[in-house]
Amino acid sequence: MTSIQSLQRQIHTATDLRSVVKMMKVLAAVNIHQYEQAVASLSEYTQTIEKGLYVVLKTMHPQGFIQANGMHGNNGEPLKSTPFALTQVSSKRCGAIVFGSEQGMCGQFNEQIARYAIAEIQHTEIAADRLSIFTVGTRIIPPLETAGFAIAQTFEMPSSLVGITPMVQEMLIQIETWRDRDRIDRILLFYNRLHASTFSEPSKLQLLPLDRQWLQTIAQQTWQSRSLPTFTMSSDRLFASLLRQYFFISLYRAFVESLASENASRLASMQIAEKNIEERIAEFTIAYQQERQTAITAELLEIVTAY
Repeated sequence: MTSIQSLQRQIHTATDLRSVVKMMKVLAAVNIHQYEQAVASLSEYTQTIEKGLYVVLKTMHPQGFIQANGMHGNNGEPLKSTPFALTQVSSKRCGAIVFGSEQGMCGQFNEQIARYAIAEIQHTEIAADRLSIFTVGTRIIPPLETAGFAIAQTFEMPSSLVGITPMVQEMLIQIETWRDRDRIDRILLFYNRLHASTFSEPSKLQLLPLDRQWLQTIAQQTWQSRSLPTFTMSSDRLFASLLRQYFFISLYRAFVESLASENASRLASMQIAEKNIEERIAEFTIAYQQERQTAITAELLEIVTAY
């Protein structure tokens, strides 16, 4: 009977664990949905920022805003009102921000982005003394340290959309500090990007310096109406404000995409776990039935023998 009781406890434990896994699947699916909605909203907002940049670029220099020696305003002088350097690298110091997770049970999520970031950093051939690694989430640290990278600073990964905005604002302040204190003028973002709600792949974005080709593409777009919108503030000041919004939205997108990918990876892991648990429950149930049948048969034999 001890074996039967043990099997009963194992079946009961596995059933409870299956209930927990199902609940985690539901939470992951709900999180994926809200993060996907946030990504869609970010796409629309990004288009609005690009339209604003188009208007400013055309107003500041109708025949071509991006000059060979950098970014210039309508007075021909280099822009100085922007919070960061725009298209030029001076010190050649690089900062890599790698987005991981704060929680576990998400499969190979952290290992995947860590391998990608390591390969991309090695491909750029940046000297170790000119490289600073910043991480978002504590679980991304071990694979990076195993590869020999020292972590300069770690940020906490928010657990919901509400916590992303203050974290992005904090990171923007830190980026200015890195540029002033550490002379870092090249910043790369590494994060997982979600595809089709179930699959994610590593992605890289160069936050700084700005991609001149990207700005040139915006300036060469065709405006839908016959006249451009007007503005009353200084064009340099408006341009700097739009770039701040672009930096904000780029970091915000990295957070949202990473969280969506994390939950998708967790959902896939929970589906595999649920399947394994159901298989174990089936094995325990068969073993329980066999043990119970064996015990009943033994009791019947004892009764017949006694008779």
